[in-house]
Amino acid sequence: MKQFTEVERRRFWILVTIVSISGFSQGMLLPLISVIFEQDGVSATLNGLSATGLYVGTLLISPFIEPPLRKFGYKPIIIIGGLIVIVSLLLFPLWKSIAFWFILRLLIGIGDHALHFSTQTWITSFSPQHRLGRNIAIYGLSFGIGFAVGPLFVQLVEIFEGLPFIISSLLCLGAWVLVFFVKNEKPEIVKGSPVYEGTWKRFGAAFAVAWVAFIPPFSYGFLESSLNAIYPVYALRNAIEITSLSYILAAFSIGGVVSQLPLGVLSDKIGRRKVLIIMLGLGALTFGTASFFETSALIIGTLFFIAGMFVGSTFSLGISYMADLTPKELLPTGNLMCGISFSIGSLSGPFFGGLFIQLFDEISFLVLIAILLGILSCIILFANPQKKGRLI
Repeated sequence: MKQFTEVERRRFWILVTIVSISGFSQGMLLPLISVIFEQDGVSATLNGLSATGLYVGTLLISPFIEPPLRKFGYKPIIIIGGLIVIVSLLLFPLWKSIAFWFILRLLIGIGDHALHFSTQTWITSFSPQHRLGRNIAIYGLSFGIGFAVGPLFVQLVEIFEGLPFIISSLLCLGAWVLVFFVKNEKPEIVKGSPVYEGTWKRFGAAFAVAWVAFIPPFSYGFLESSLNAIYPVYALRNAIEITSLSYILAAFSIGGVVSQLPLGVLSDKIGRRKVLIIMLGLGALTFGTASFFETSALIIGTLFFIAGMFVGSTFSLGISYMADLTPKELLPTGNLMCGISFSIGSLSGPFFGGLFIQLFDEISFLVLIAILLGILSCIILFANPQKKGRLI
């Protein structure tokens, strides 16, 4: 069995570190801006629409990012993406405006997507099949740790509104420098493959074999954005304090961190599909239970931690599932489509979440989450793709 070389091991941990700091900035940014806007009296719907800027940026860059990656390799794309994120974070304190901050979030979405697309494609390309679930789980774990720590820094807004943005940009700069210590590589190309048939044909080929694997990234995108951008608005209206809110959001991310590696290893043994069906179903059950205790910060925090253990790994499991189903020469396209699915879910979360709490103020916001997870679990259950000679 193929094992990591020393160069690959070093590269892997540098990529993992970069992703963890990116997770931190995203985990802080969503609830931070939601809290600032809510305190300024911005409506829930407008607050939610503003949060979509991050994911609009991701979708805007998606059709154009694969050709440069194949031409120039992974490293230049990571460098450019990281630089965009760092500069955008530093610009937030200069001028507080819904429109200006939307543009900055859009730019961060572009930079983050370039960074994540390159790192996750690079990791899936050099990971041996029997360690794929484990390696992607570590990748997801690093992002999850960063994302879990991010909300805890929201409290710094009470010291100085620009302080969280400045700290986040400096941490991103420190991680970004590390990418200069790895040697660049380019994706594998097989002659006669769909790679030579144009972007949209590659999209079609990847979708045909792995469409079911794009459901988990969608569900995680919806969860991440709605819980971090809309749940703070809902929680503040239910008398949950900002400090408690920070710990509740962190609890969900920490739950995902705790289970990320065990679920990745388990998926290597029994298959991604089985793990995904069970975890999404249990996540739906947990959020449904949490809807009955929404005024108790302690109980909600505990249930968010449990829910995070079930569904906090859906993005990384989705990437591994996609890699199981997709030919190697289409891995960049498959990874790109995972990112697009995540972005569509992330765009849907704040919009429909904000609309839901505005139209159905007597129904718990967590019921919406529970119903969605239940439906997606059923879709994966009844849509079992053909095995392509790999572990599913």
